[in-house]
Amino acid sequence: MLLTALPRLNLRSLMVIRGFISLWMNLNQVESVFDIVEGMRYNNATKLAANYLKTKPEVEEIINERYVGATPNLDVLLEYPEESLGYIYASHMKKLGFTPGSYRKIKIEDDISYILFRMRQTHDIWHVVTGFDTSQMGELGIQSFSLAQTRLPMPVILLAGGLFRTIFQSPELLGTLLEQLTSGYTMGSKVKPLFAQKWEANWEKPLSQWREELGINLLHTCVSD
Repeated sequence: MLLTALPRLNLRSLMVIRGFISLWMNLNQVESVFDIVEGMRYNNATKLAANYLKTKPEVEEIINERYVGATPNLDVLLEYPEESLGYIYASHMKKLGFTPGSYRKIKIEDDISYILFRMRQTHDIWHVVTGFDTSQMGELGIQSFSLAQTRLPMPVILLAGGLFRTIFQSPELLGTLLEQLTSGYTMGSKVKPLFAQKWEANWEKPLSQWREELGINLLHTCVSD
């Protein structure tokens, strides 16, 4: 039994190492992120994170429900009021040239695969709601926020990579980065669980109302919508 488990363990470890090296070279390597997530899927840290998420009743409810929002039509969302989450999200995606649902697919088989899928599906929504942009600093800020909210291991790996890159390639930005990480973690530890939200069922709700209900204060961030 042990011998049969070793090849899978080695393969997943290699996926994580390969993904980390790719991210070291370029933090925008999205496929490397997916490789690392897959490699860490059955890691004890991921299992503990899933257990932690389920200690929050509203999060446990959506996990048990396996809620999956429909892939949004950006053109339809642009017909919503300009102050709505739907309109602002669609404008954000159009501006960046992003396509909803273009991430690597993951089959929902259990709690962990659902959590990883839902995090992947709502990542860009979290950017909009928290105010962290998609620059490298903004991405690391949202990862720090996600770490506080979920305790998943993926943000830790991305933050480690970001810190190493900054130290060796842009050490003058270290102070700014640390402020960003502190800002993200502080906000994530204080606001309500974003994982529990059914964004797709409430696109028409003003973004300002979402933030007020969740307890998000943009003074905690140093980036814009």
